[in-house]
Amino acid sequence: MNNFLNTLGLCARSRKIVSGDLLYKKMSQVKLLILAVDASERTKSQILKKGHFYNIQVIEKYDSEEISKAISLNNRKAIGIIDEGFAELLRNS
Repeated sequence: MNNFLNTLGLCARSRKIVSGDLLYKKMSQVKLLILAVDASERTKSQILKKGHFYNIQVIEKYDSEEISKAISLNNRKAIGIIDEGFAELLRNS
């Protein structure tokens, strides 16, 4: 596993991620969005629009299996990082 996915796992263990319905509710707190490359067009559209509205960078370079495995949750297509320190680590890895 690469540095990005390792850091993503650390974010999850530190409870600094949000996903699912909670992602939309807490979008104003999100510092970075991770979007699976295999997400549906509808999901991609929704996440990209929300990201643009809140001026949040979106990283889209891993599939849902890699993301889900890294954070130990099943079938995650989009997650939000709510900690600026972790968001910066992920941007730079």
